[in-house]
Amino acid sequence: MTTTVPRSVRTALAVVLVLLSSLWAGPMARTLAQEPSPGIGEFPPTPADRPPGAPPAVWAAAAAMGRGVNFGNMLEAPDEGAWGLVVRDEFIDAVAAAGFTTVRLPVRWSNHAEAAAPFAIDPEFLDRVTSVVDRLLARGLYVVVNMHHYHQLDGDPLDRGEFAVDDAVVDVRFLILWRQIADHFRDEPGRLLFELYNEPHRRLTAARWNDLAARALGVVRQTNPDRIVVIGPVDWNQAAALPSLRLPDDADLIATIHDYRPFDFTHQGAQWVHPVPPVGVTCCDAGQRAAAAAPLTAAKTWSDGSGYPVFLGEFGAYSKADMPSRVAYTRFMREQAEARGFPWAYWELAAGFGVYDPLAHAWRAPLKDALLGRGP
Repeated sequence: MTTTVPRSVRTALAVVLVLLSSLWAGPMARTLAQEPSPGIGEFPPTPADRPPGAPPAVWAAAAAMGRGVNFGNMLEAPDEGAWGLVVRDEFIDAVAAAGFTTVRLPVRWSNHAEAAAPFAIDPEFLDRVTSVVDRLLARGLYVVVNMHHYHQLDGDPLDRGEFAVDDAVVDVRFLILWRQIADHFRDEPGRLLFELYNEPHRRLTAARWNDLAARALGVVRQTNPDRIVVIGPVDWNQAAALPSLRLPDDADLIATIHDYRPFDFTHQGAQWVHPVPPVGVTCCDAGQRAAAAAPLTAAKTWSDGSGYPVFLGEFGAYSKADMPSRVAYTRFMREQAEARGFPWAYWELAAGFGVYDPLAHAWRAPLKDALLGRGP
């Protein structure tokens, strides 16, 4: 007989263990702090020889995800609030009331877990993410929880406020973080999806990412045998990299891509791009429309051939572009995604690309109408 331990009890036990390990400096505490990290071989990959394609239930779930928005610059900052936003009940209520059906929730788990084995996630942070997930689910939304901005995994420079770990444990730590996340959320309804990683690139070559994703899926399946898992290709989830994505032999999968073409329009004036793209680029002429639509066409071809749905997890235009152009681009992208049957999530709610003004506590109506198929 198998006994299921309620999530509240599991979280309480984790809190007790963290408190005991921090307060008791005896020999056992020192031993726990020096626990050796497991090897990557302890996490066998799911075979990836004959992916079966998604069954009707997964296709139906993808269709039901419909129209979404990313809660960006919140929980994927080094610490919530460091990038100017925290998740507010106001945001959850506004998104649900407006008619969006999905929220993609980027989370920087790597900055809220131990640097050494056993790599325990901070229970307070886990509770915070859980409270957001539960409130979103309570409003009937689909929720896509991912792992975001684990910069060492990609081989990128760290953000201010982000700490490094031993390079030798980076991949194993990623897997053990997923083991904890998956176990914690194992009892949530099927409207909660796991996205293994946001925009793998650089250090994560196609071969390395395919191997690591197959191992991570195996970890997730130990506690979530039927939950839909979202996996994207390398090169920042570009559709052009889909042919290099080797999906595991698992039916309950959705692939994801991001599309920010034409980049000189969508990222004009973006301070984090070097060199900063010049401002003043309008949208959308025939060439720009063709550039924006090409990745979606490539993804549709891949989807038809693989038998798996595609989720357009990010697209959007930065606020340095003029509003009429942003509206035209947004409407075009929404129409193109829906014409191909793709659920989507706009990047993002309330920061530099935001469709919602957090200071005015109001939607930017032209953008919202473009996303929801309203207006001219």
